[in-house]
Amino acid sequence: MKVILVGYGKMGRLLEAQFGAKGHQVLAVVEPSPPPAKTTPGGALVYASLGDALGGPAGKSLKDADAAIEFTGPDCAPGNLLFLAKENIPAVTGTTGWYDRLPEVSRAVRDAGAALLWSSNFSLGVNLFFRIAAHAAKLIDPFAEYDVAGFESHHNKKADSPSGTAKTLAGHVLAGMTRKKKAVYEMLDRPPGADELHYASVRVGAVPGTHSLFFDSPADTIELTHTARSREGFAAGAVVAALWLTAKKRAGVFTMDDALQEILP
Repeated sequence: MKVILVGYGKMGRLLEAQFGAKGHQVLAVVEPSPPPAKTTPGGALVYASLGDALGGPAGKSLKDADAAIEFTGPDCAPGNLLFLAKENIPAVTGTTGWYDRLPEVSRAVRDAGAALLWSSNFSLGVNLFFRIAAHAAKLIDPFAEYDVAGFESHHNKKADSPSGTAKTLAGHVLAGMTRKKKAVYEMLDRPPGADELHYASVRVGAVPGTHSLFFDSPADTIELTHTARSREGFAAGAVVAALWLTAKKRAGVFTMDDALQEILP
């Protein structure tokens, strides 16, 4: 598979290494603030914009890529994905914090007959955690003595709060419960409502990401936690997603759930 990486921060560098290790080719990277070198350590060309990548030399341009892998920031992602949809380039994005524009981007992808796979978290462990959490919520729902809350922590350079993973996790819990109707992420200066799932966040140090759910009763507490040790798992999952998206001609908007459906029951 031939890919172009849109964003060359820590995740972009990990993705370049992961794709290379699995025998795939990173043709180029798009980075608005490119390093002094014209190529990456892996030999990929460096472009300052998607437009430049589209008009690049044969064999190294966006036109030659099977997919674009987008890990940038919430301000850049929608524009990047709209561009890729217009050019009918299959796109995989792990950027979070832009989901208020997901309906607009989804319409553009569908109108163009393009393909987009988005996920708040590509880690296989996290996606298993989503399913475990959904099942736990269904089990606990009939027992009103158990209240539910969530907590997440990330490194102090993360741009969005709460994390996209936290929102996805809360969505799975709400879908499995009749007692909880909505998630509340802001600081509360009041008791949470009986129908509210309070999900708190903290940003500190270099934490890759930790997400916890608490099912608490007067008698005991059930705690479920996923802790990421590094970003390696996110990069590996993004490679799996890109391979799934390009394995055959696909059109539409997909999530990691779609990519894992063939593996997980």
